[in-house]
Parts: sequence; C-alpha cells; structure tokens
Amino acid sequence: MMKVGIVGLGAIGGWLAAHLQRTEGVRVSALARGDTLAAVRAHGLRLDIGGETWCAPLDASDDPAALGEQDLVILAVKGPAVAAVAAQVAALCGPQTRVLTALNGLPWWFTAGLPVPGLQLACVDPDGHIAARLPPERVIGCVVHASCALREPGWVRHVMGHGLLLGEAAGGDSASLQDTTSLLARAGFAAKAVDSIQREVFYKLWGNMTTNPVSALTRATTDRILADPLVCDFTTAIMREAAVIGERVGCPISQTPQDRHAITRSLGAFKTSMLQDIEAGRPIETDALLAAPRELAQQVGVPTPMLDALLGLTRLMDGCRDPA
Repeated sequence: MMKVGIVGLGAIGGWLAAHLQRTEGVRVSALARGDTLAAVRAHGLRLDIGGETWCAPLDASDDPAALGEQDLVILAVKGPAVAAVAAQVAALCGPQTRVLTALNGLPWWFTAGLPVPGLQLACVDPDGHIAARLPPERVIGCVVHASCALREPGWVRHVMGHGLLLGEAAGGDSASLQDTTSLLARAGFAAKAVDSIQREVFYKLWGNMTTNPVSALTRATTDRILADPLVCDFTTAIMREAAVIGERVGCPISQTPQDRHAITRSLGAFKTSMLQDIEAGRPIETDALLAAPRELAQQVGVPTPMLDALLGLTRLMDGCRDPA
C-alpha cells in the first residue's frame, strides 16, 4: 500500500483526499485538528460531487507520530498556515518521501527553479524556517485548476474542474514526479507533469492576484468585478505590471489581460477563495498573492504602483477586521 498523508483537510485538501481514498493500493491518512478532526472521526470525510455524497473513512490524528512515515505528503493549507505546520509535515517524511504542495500564490520554493539566480521571497518565509524543514529538492509543486468549497468542517463541495499540473520545485524531471502524476491520474484527476511548475504557478497567480483581493475588499463576485469598467481597468493595470515581473523572472505570460478576463467571465457569479475566507473569518493569503510578486518586482526593477495600492488596501482591510 502506498501511504499518502494529507496536511490541510480544507476544501482542496479534502477533495484530493476523498479521491485518493477511493484509489486501489492507496492508504490515506490526515493530519487534522479541532472541529475537522472531530468530524472526520465521527462521519468520515464527506465530499459532494456530481450529485452524490462520498464518504471517505480516514485515519486522522493531530499527532504526526500517530500517522507515521508517509510515501507522499500533500500540503494543502492556506499560505499563512504553512510556517506553523512545516515541522509537522517534516515529521511525516522519511528519506524518500516527497511533499506535494497545493497552495495559492507564490510559495517559499518558487525561486528555486527560476533561471534568474539570487531571487528571494522573504515575505513568505522570513527566517528560512519553512525551507530548512521542506527544502525545494523534496517538493513537487502542484497548481490546482479546480474549485471546491467547505460546507462545514470535514464536508467538502466540489464546484468545478479537475485539473492538476505538477512539476519539480527545483526544476528538471524525476521518476517520483512521473509516479505521482500517474497516481493522481488513477485517482480521477486530470493530472499532467510540466517542464516548469514556476511558469504555471505564476500564470495562475496572474489570473487571481487581482480578483481575489478585490473580492475580499468589496464582497463582490468575479462577474460584478469585471462588469464595472473602472474596477476592470484597475485589475488590467495590475496584470500588466505582473506580466512584466513574469518576463523578468523567466515566467512570461502569453495571454493579454482581456484574454484572462474572458476566461473569468465564463465562470459566472464566482466567489473567489479569498472572499470565502473573509466570509468565514479565516486568515487571507495577502503575502502569497500580493506581497510576494511585489518583492520580486523590487528585486528585478519593475515599478508596480497599481499592485502597491492593492496590497496596501488589502493589508489595511485585513488589519482592521474584527479578530472575533
């Protein structure tokens, strides 16, 4: 049996876990706590998908030692939680264990596989705590092209999409990358290995680094954001700045902002993940989505007045939220 451990049984982590639990030859366990741990122990992990509700019994614990060494660990927490769980993820790893990251924005390992040397992302790993425990050479990056939402702790609703793009965080190819991609394909995902996971990460960031925070600021769905000409122009200006950053760091964008807007409009009245976090009172991913690309911009000499404004507004809004 291949042992797969999930760290982060939220919407995406739960979706991944439920599919893998139904896959022959795979044993799934989960590191969870609080209401999520209690729900999974009582009812199993539940997933609403395609008009059905799957129930996936999982071996769940809040103690990594109780789960033991895993062959693959999937890290699917929100960006602000990565530093807090890095030691627990490392405790699930043996010498050959790979860590698959399903995260939004720019992660701590992003600069490792870029063609431009010397770039850093101090805002997402200020003291190197994460990289010391989870070095890029251990990491397989994953870009998720799907939408899921939490109904309640331990109960996920699949909204749309099944796409997973995988690549070595440090660059290159490997047998374990190919094996992991094949495993996820067997589990029912549209999984594909790519030459540069950094390019895929940056492309997804380019598409959601504006609508996510703007939705958090305004509580508007994406259709309303793009229907307002002034707001749409604002997001377009930020995307143009970000495209220059991408070009400078080796992650060029082939589309225009208008091309990406058309894709977003096709999703209809869509709530971004950051808006869902705001509504649920959860921390938001300001650093990974906004501060990280700005930090890159400063290192490669790209002025970003529009990005700066959105970062400042989002940071201020987040700081003024009721802590309750």
